[in-house]
Amino acid sequence: MRKVAVSIAVAVMLLMQAQAQSNSAPASGRAVTTRITPAYPELAKKMHIHGIVKVEAGVRPNGTVKSTRILGGNPVLIEAASDAVKLWKFAPGPAETSEVVQLTFEAQ
Repeated sequence: MRKVAVSIAVAVMLLMQAQAQSNSAPASGRAVTTRITPAYPELAKKMHIHGIVKVEAGVRPNGTVKSTRILGGNPVLIEAASDAVKLWKFAPGPAETSEVVQLTFEAQ
């Protein structure tokens, strides 16, 4: 029984480390220069829905967002997250890149 508890604790620690590393910076390192806060959907407010939406943004060399793709999150929140990320601006870069960002919605 003790070995199982230790194994679970180690698994949780490894998962937390992996999440911390994946949330720390975009893959290419392009900084966000303009971050638009998403509108909290009325349905989410009424249902007290909160959570994280993960979005992949295709970013042009000039830093504007070309496209978005939802990687995960509550279906009630994803449209608001995508709409906000489409308005973000990133630091200019030499080529088009793909940036993964997370937006946190907290119950209001």
